[in-house]
Amino acid sequence: MASSRKSSRSRTRAGDLAARVATQIGEIVRPSDRVVLGLSGGVDSVVLLDCLRRAARGRRLRLSALHVNHQLSPNAARWAAFCRRLCGAHGIPFVSVKVKVARGDSLEAAARAARYAVFARQDCDFVALAHHRDDQVETLFLQLLRGAGVKGLAAMPLVRKAEGGRRKANGASPITHHPSPAILRPLLDVTRQEILEYAKKRKLKWIEDESNQDVYFQRNFLRHEIFPAIARRFPAYRATVARSARHLAEAARLLEEVAAADGAGQIEGGALAVEALRRLPPARARNLLRHFLAGHGVNPPGAGRLEEALRQALGAKQDARVRVDLGGFELHRFQGRLHVVQRVPPVCKDYARRWRGERTLALPELGGVLAMTPSRGQGVSLDRLRGGTVTIRVRRGGERLQPDCHRPRRSLKNLLQEERVPPWRRGHLPLIFCGEELVWAGGVGMDCKYQATGVEPSIRPAWSTGAEGVAAVTRRPAR
Repeated sequence: MASSRKSSRSRTRAGDLAARVATQIGEIVRPSDRVVLGLSGGVDSVVLLDCLRRAARGRRLRLSALHVNHQLSPNAARWAAFCRRLCGAHGIPFVSVKVKVARGDSLEAAARAARYAVFARQDCDFVALAHHRDDQVETLFLQLLRGAGVKGLAAMPLVRKAEGGRRKANGASPITHHPSPAILRPLLDVTRQEILEYAKKRKLKWIEDESNQDVYFQRNFLRHEIFPAIARRFPAYRATVARSARHLAEAARLLEEVAAADGAGQIEGGALAVEALRRLPPARARNLLRHFLAGHGVNPPGAGRLEEALRQALGAKQDARVRVDLGGFELHRFQGRLHVVQRVPPVCKDYARRWRGERTLALPELGGVLAMTPSRGQGVSLDRLRGGTVTIRVRRGGERLQPDCHRPRRSLKNLLQEERVPPWRRGHLPLIFCGEELVWAGGVGMDCKYQATGVEPSIRPAWSTGAEGVAAVTRRPAR
């Protein structure tokens, strides 16, 4: 009798799954939002496609699907074709993207990084993924075995906002300056068994990835070797571990609130005051530093690396250069503040770029765009520039400049220090030369000898980096 009731409950849960998904996303996804489903072709994503397709009818959601082809299996092309046919049968827009997965210590991690890089480029409001409760439990165990902190053990959230905050905190209008979509996981409270029951009831078809049986991969080892043994002794482990993940997520949010309070008024221009860390107890100082780094898109550093960053920030001499390697980023201390800087390759000292009258010069080696705006009587005199070949270079050492005609010529090094240009930027600043004479230096200004007067034709150089530089190229193409 008990078995019959259990079977009946399972059928009911499977039948209601589409309604549960619709309810789950009801307060998150607005009518007319663009939702892109990450469709692998496996049973999880096929079920989510079916649920979202049914939910979209009444909510006017703009649903499409994306298949990321990792090119790791001999069956990869067949899987992409299956997904294309499935979406075609239901009139759902579909695209398949091939990626190259870097070979390294963890193929799983490399494939995930490649996949999420594709997700981040999608022009939509949400990327919906089919992670479920069993995935959540696996994630928590893996993070635990890696020694993760509270935030890592909180595993996966229902919604992960895009870096930089695509949406306002209250879920109102999108912030247009950041193109990355939020990640949405509507099946997090659904078990793998419920998904299979739904798929069978709806007579859905899906593909099986042969690698899912290979216990060489960490998730598969837990799934096939460890969890069956746990289930025999603790049948409800999925629900209880998922509950623990929710508790940890709550604790992580509280730590974020503490960090935000500790850092209030201490972060200006993206830089954190060292004194804000110095006056905190060690645990809260680490928490604030971790929060500050995360705000710049830095993956949470290990405990040892975080401790080293804090030690250097607080303990190095006042005039010492602090630089901590954080993978793709570096942490610098300058003028009593900590700065997170994206790592860029050094520029060869022989770097030179000829100027032939262009309005803008994209200088990717230097990380920005040099605008040369035509003017009259302001900026650099074009007549004086005709005396030699005009080139864009970088510091080689020994350069001198005279920005003020009432003061002597001075070394560029001293001028950069006086203008408080951070050391990590100095090697990537463009310098305009006429022949062998330094005319203008980014971050400092021009030599008074080349100053335009009256109404004579001139140019006004301006250096911009990052997104600002890209926008400059978009607004004003080089001629």
